[in-house]
Amino acid sequence: MQTVKKIFPVIGMSCASCAISVESMLQPVNGVVHAHVNYAAQQVMVEYDESVVTPQKLKSVVQSIGYDLMIDEKGDIHKSKQREDLQFRMLQQKTFFAFLFSIPVVLISMVFMHVPYGNWMMMFLSIPVVFYFGRQFFINALKQARHGKANMDTLVALSTFTAFLFSTFTTIFPSFWISRGLPTHVYFEASVVIITFILLGKLLEEKAKSNTSSALKKLMQLQPDTVTIFENGAEKQILTAEVAIGNMVVVKPGEKVPVDGIVTKGTSFVDESMISGEYTPVEKYEGSSVYAGTINQKGHFIFRAEKVGGDTVLGHIIQLVQEAQGSKAPVQRLADKVAGIFVPVVMGIALLAFAVWLLLGGNDAFSHALLAFVTVLIIACPCALGLATPTAMMAGIGKGAENNILIKDAESLEAGYKVNAVVLDKTGTLTEGKPTVTEIVWNKTIADRHLPANILYALEAKSEHPLAEAVLNYIKKEQTDNDIHLTDFQSITGRGITALFANKMWLVGNKRMIEEHKLSLNNELLSLADSWQQSAKTVVYFANDLQVLAIIGITDEIKPTALTAIHTLHEMGIEVYMLTGDNQSTAAAVAKSVGITHYTSDALPAQKAKFIQDLQQQGKIVAMVGDGINDSQALALANVSIAMGSGTDIAMDVAKITLITKDLTALPKALVLSAKTVRIIRENLFWAFIYNIIGIPIAAGILYPVNGFLLNPMIAGAAMAFSSVSVVLNSLRLKTIRL
Repeated sequence: MQTVKKIFPVIGMSCASCAISVESMLQPVNGVVHAHVNYAAQQVMVEYDESVVTPQKLKSVVQSIGYDLMIDEKGDIHKSKQREDLQFRMLQQKTFFAFLFSIPVVLISMVFMHVPYGNWMMMFLSIPVVFYFGRQFFINALKQARHGKANMDTLVALSTFTAFLFSTFTTIFPSFWISRGLPTHVYFEASVVIITFILLGKLLEEKAKSNTSSALKKLMQLQPDTVTIFENGAEKQILTAEVAIGNMVVVKPGEKVPVDGIVTKGTSFVDESMISGEYTPVEKYEGSSVYAGTINQKGHFIFRAEKVGGDTVLGHIIQLVQEAQGSKAPVQRLADKVAGIFVPVVMGIALLAFAVWLLLGGNDAFSHALLAFVTVLIIACPCALGLATPTAMMAGIGKGAENNILIKDAESLEAGYKVNAVVLDKTGTLTEGKPTVTEIVWNKTIADRHLPANILYALEAKSEHPLAEAVLNYIKKEQTDNDIHLTDFQSITGRGITALFANKMWLVGNKRMIEEHKLSLNNELLSLADSWQQSAKTVVYFANDLQVLAIIGITDEIKPTALTAIHTLHEMGIEVYMLTGDNQSTAAAVAKSVGITHYTSDALPAQKAKFIQDLQQQGKIVAMVGDGINDSQALALANVSIAMGSGTDIAMDVAKITLITKDLTALPKALVLSAKTVRIIRENLFWAFIYNIIGIPIAAGILYPVNGFLLNPMIAGAAMAFSSVSVVLNSLRLKTIRL
């Protein structure tokens, strides 16, 4: 089954129960593998089989329960932002006019109680607030009811309609209550103020939620709206979304590169810090790669578009951040379960409170019963529970993106704070990953080095090992020929490479390979190799089937931030290990220079994976940091897998967190971010649960027998609105933390 994973904006969700409803409707659809709704982001991430189900089908399923799925935006982030801005302005207008109509209702009910026809004036002023500005609560509640579901809209619709209906009946037929010796109270002010406060709460919530995804919006804004292309001998301006592969794109000084491509004309320096984390501009000339979102400096160049839209490097980063913000952390499962049954339970409590007051309430039994029923429905807030985890995750993942920490899923962010053992690869992780040959020393018995040098070049040209390029670059200086045709080429993992030429075997590899083939190595070369290894150089041996012909000294500079990063990890109480396929002497020298005491040399990929498993069996929560294909197995096994952004695609595909910078201090920052995010989530969940656990009994009137206190429905509406906003504001604290 070939599946695709897409993110669709969802329109109309008002609470966590709405998210559960959308998810529960999409999940059983034939062809859908997974559906995860992020209420805070107002979007759903669906993995589905395109041959079985279409986006239009998903849209119709969601529409059937009162929501809508936006499937026609084709990744146009600007159109998405326009839609969000329009919805926000409409919510602003609703809230403003609801306030305008509510103020006189509150004044009449509380200040001018005896004004003639006061009840009638309040009734007519309440109608537009309840049935026009608050109409979405009733529409959504009815659509939910058709499918046997309920959400926060159900609570709001039930409570406000009950209060309005009772008040309208009392206004039109006051004699019904007077004849029975009962008071003729009306609660129009409760209906309108409840709706107004909830609209205000939604307005503040939407404003705050938009800030949690500000990092994603910044990434989206890196791509310019328009672009200049060179076509038919003239320059032409088009929308970035219209750029096609093969278009010749013109980039002038100070402009942003709109898509990925290859420079065909001109030179310049480009600021790639938003992609790579490196603030030194990179020189670009004919044949150089350029990436969307980077900023041209003073030069002028033309490049051929190679990747557009979501296929660009920037597009992939945006997609990963979106998917991460839409993914669910394990801690959210409890909140989801509670939110799924929350509304029916609250409706049951409200009915129970109504019945108890009706039986035991005395002279004002019905009034108290009605107030308790309305207040319980209003104060209950599943939104706070639904927002607790995703808003913190969105803010945390966004904070990571701003600090060159690309987090692929919420589970990794949540697990990071538990890490107590970090395993680091050496090359490309602790070191720069740009090995250079310092020198090649030949065996003195070789009179003519021309042919062996050509064979060495031909061997390394076939190798995919990172050190091979360094050797090739060095040998090029000697202007060797490249007419050697090797046969029977073999790459031996963790050893080196071999091939046949002129009926002889030739090989390039490490000392283990030399020993396994029992090849002769004179004392002078042996002593020099030991000396190089002691100074943290990697030694590569070149030999034929009889003897070692040359040794090659390769150095890879240690990253300047490596020592600081290791020291910070130690201060955090985290044990640090280094694994490398390099030899013992080089490994020891590198480990010593960065302050690592636990290291393993000559480690093959399988041995790295076993090392991770051994640590886990000791009860360690392990984070593995690597950058190469040989690290992918260990990365897959680690509790938290972290790839260096300068590494191979496979390492970044396997890893759940990618550090898109060479600065290794981003590693402890990622773990600190995890700890702070989890702490915010726990605070959010604690206050969300406490709010409902305390608020609902008080709304039901549990304090009345003690001190005669009954909660006003208007205050309950304000409290409910504030609970959601407070959770989002608490999550936004992550935007201000220092990593």
